[in-house]
Amino acid sequence: MPKQYWKPGNMLYPVPAVMVTCQRAGEKPNIITIAWTGTICSDPAMVSISVRRERYSYALIKESGEFVINLTTRRLTKAADYCGVRSGRDVDKFAETGLTPCASKSVGCPGIAESPVNIECRVTEIKNLGSHDLFLAAVENVGVEESLLDQTGRLQLSSSGLIVYSHGSYFALGNEIGSFGYSVRKKAKKPNARKKRK
Repeated sequence: MPKQYWKPGNMLYPVPAVMVTCQRAGEKPNIITIAWTGTICSDPAMVSISVRRERYSYALIKESGEFVINLTTRRLTKAADYCGVRSGRDVDKFAETGLTPCASKSVGCPGIAESPVNIECRVTEIKNLGSHDLFLAAVENVGVEESLLDQTGRLQLSSSGLIVYSHGSYFALGNEIGSFGYSVRKKAKKPNARKKRK
């Protein structure tokens, strides 16, 4: 198909829209919505977030060296949007959104109780880039909503109503169209319904 060629830009969509919680010691916790986040290593478990230096949360994360990534769902979309357009310098985002801070197990800042998954992170390195700085962080602990576990303890995260962000808009995830490795997975043979008569 014919293509137009544009100047370099960030067109890697969709991306997760997560709410990141952070806190300076002795002050109120804050929430910043971030779309530029991702997995960078599985062993050890590590993630990254990119934050503009002028954002209020930047200094909180840099000084404390920790943050919590809170996954967002359809019912958290309005709160996530609010936390992305208002500054913690001016408002208490927990109070304004009605979200509930929940104690973390391994870091000093809280997570968000209404989030299905809270990923507690400790900063290992900050890379000074251009418009954003990249925070590399080790995952210290993961809190998971118990109602999302099936009888075997397997996480059914798809049932939580996760959302993504794409080019200025939020979208709910749709129907599953495959699972990892399905393209090469051997199909089970169907039993022969008609047995030969002896």
